[in-house]
Amino acid sequence: MNIGQVLDVLRPDFPGVTIPKIRFLEDKGLIKPERTASGYRKFSAEDVERLRYVLRMQRDHYLPLKVIGEHLDAIDRGLEPPPIDAVVPTVPQVALAADGLPSPASFTRHDNLRLSRKELLKIAEISEELLQQLEQYGLVAARAGTGHFDTDSLVIATTARELADYGFEPRHLRAFKTAADREVGLVEQVVAPHKRGRDAAAHARADEAVSEIAALSVRLHATLVKAGLRSS
Repeated sequence: MNIGQVLDVLRPDFPGVTIPKIRFLEDKGLIKPERTASGYRKFSAEDVERLRYVLRMQRDHYLPLKVIGEHLDAIDRGLEPPPIDAVVPTVPQVALAADGLPSPASFTRHDNLRLSRKELLKIAEISEELLQQLEQYGLVAARAGTGHFDTDSLVIATTARELADYGFEPRHLRAFKTAADREVGLVEQVVAPHKRGRDAAAHARADEAVSEIAALSVRLHATLVKAGLRSS
């Protein structure tokens, strides 16, 4: 392949790659395409795979070119490159009850996960267009003051992507948000009297009740959906 054809092959996975970038990596000795008698570069399939490796290590693991070169040297000598630690946040697992539904503990669990917009797009594997639509319909929102997204945003974005495979669009998911808001309002209405006092113990009991009621409401909702689908 010539350099233009290589660019066409790589761009679907690496939109930012350019001909000067490929030439730069060649200058650094990371790839060594053959040259025709007239001086044109001719890239083999192996050259393209080496380019993929370099670009992936830069994009996903932020490795410097010197380290990437050491990896390629090891591969060329028949060795395995060193393992690479993940550089993306690990999403805390939701505590699930025995029946697979969220337990009360899952509603009290909080983590400090903070994702940039770019990280959310990458980890959830969604497009900027889909994220904008999720924001437009109030399904996902960055934290006020920081611009970061949390675990809930990541789970919602990932679920929206999976539902999109079945034809669901963000505008369809607005109904789920409306139903959830109604459930939240009902739960808050029930526990509000316990939160008005100054008794710390009463506040603690109210928080515990919120978690219990939330878990029960999700169980009821899921079971009603399951029963409805079975009868349809």
